[in-house]
Amino acid sequence: MVKHSSRIELNQAAYKGNINFIRKKIGEIPILSSVVKANAYGHGIEVFVPMAEKCGINHFCVASSFEAEQVLSVCKPDSRILIMGIIYEEDLGWAISNGIAFFVYNFNRLSKVLEAAKKVDKKAKVHLEVETGANRTGMHAKEFPKALTYLKQHQDNLVFEGLCTHFGGAESISNQFKIDQQHKKYKAFLKICKERKFLPEIRHIACSAAALAMADTVYDMVRIGVAQYGFWPSPDIYYAHLHQTNKKSDTTMKRIFTWKTDIMDIRTVDQGEFIGYGTAFQATQEMQIAVIPLGYSNGYPRALSNRGQVLIHGKKAPIVGLINMNLFMVDITHIKEALVGDEVVLIGRQKNNVINVSSFTNATQLLNNEMLSRLPSAIPRSVLK
Repeated sequence: MVKHSSRIELNQAAYKGNINFIRKKIGEIPILSSVVKANAYGHGIEVFVPMAEKCGINHFCVASSFEAEQVLSVCKPDSRILIMGIIYEEDLGWAISNGIAFFVYNFNRLSKVLEAAKKVDKKAKVHLEVETGANRTGMHAKEFPKALTYLKQHQDNLVFEGLCTHFGGAESISNQFKIDQQHKKYKAFLKICKERKFLPEIRHIACSAAALAMADTVYDMVRIGVAQYGFWPSPDIYYAHLHQTNKKSDTTMKRIFTWKTDIMDIRTVDQGEFIGYGTAFQATQEMQIAVIPLGYSNGYPRALSNRGQVLIHGKKAPIVGLINMNLFMVDITHIKEALVGDEVVLIGRQKNNVINVSSFTNATQLLNNEMLSRLPSAIPRSVLK
C-alpha cells in the first residue's frame, strides 16, 4: 500500500484516562454519549469508534445521516447512534430500519417520520429537540404540546426516546445567565411532559462544558465531544474544575492525537537567498533547510507561514517562508543530526518537547475544534495501545 504524506496516531491509554475522568465527574448512571461529528473531531470515525467501544462507550452522536452510516459501518451491533442534525426525508426509512434515533425539531416532520416508520414496519426513535434560547434548531413552545399529543397517539410507530436542547455557549462563564435561562426553559418543557404523564426515556442537555462544570445539567445522558479527546472546552471550565477540586493544576485529561510526517529533503541555502514563494523569507546566514511534504491542502494552516514550528529530534524547527499547497520548509541549522526520512511531529510530543493544537490556534485565530475537524479524512489514522 502506498504511503500518505502524513499520518495520525491515537493513544488508547490516554483516551481511557479521559473517559475515566469524565465518568468521575458525571457519575456511573448517565449514558456517556461520544460525539463523533466532523469525522470524530478530525480523529477519524472509522478508527475512533472501535477505540471508544473498548472503553465501554456504546452510544454515539453524529451531525448527519451520512456520518451515522459511517459509524454504523464500524460499530458493534449493540451500540446506539443518534443524529443531532440533518437527516433528509429520503433517509428516514433507512435510519428507522437500522434503529438509528434522530432529533425532530419541528412538528411537520413527525408525519413524515410516521409515514416512514409504517413503510419499514419498525418503530422510529424520536428525540424532540426544544428551543430554549440558542435559536438554531429546536421546537418552539407553541408546537410542543401538539407534538407530544402526536407521539402519544402513534406509540405503535413512534417512540418518545428523548427530550433535549443545546446550550448556546456553556463554555464561557460570561454566558452563565443565558445557560441558566435555557435550563429553566427546558424544565418548563419537562413539566408539560409530566403534566401529560408522557415522559421521554432519556433527558439530555449537557455538552462537555456543562457536564464538567454544571452538575445540575447532567440528566440521563451527556453528549461529550471535545473533552473525550483530551481538550478542556475552555479556560473557564478548567478553572471552574480547579476551584471545585481545590487544586492548583490538573493534567488528568490527555490529548490522544499525534500528527506526524517525515523530512522529504534537506538543502543548504546561502545567505541572502529567498526561501519558497515570493520574498516572505530571506536567509540572513547560510542555513540548513528541511522540506516537509504537506501544506494547506492537507489541513496545515497557511497562517503559520513564518510563525509555526515542528519537532525534529525533539527540537523545535521554525517554519521559514510561505506554507504552500503541499510543501513547506523549516530551519534545521541547529539540528545537525537531521537526515532525510527522519520523523517530524506536527502536533504532539517528541522526546521532551510538545506542540499543542493551541500552538496553531493561538497563531491562526482558529478554534481547536475548527483546526482538528479540517484535517482531511484521507490522512491515515491508527491506534497506539
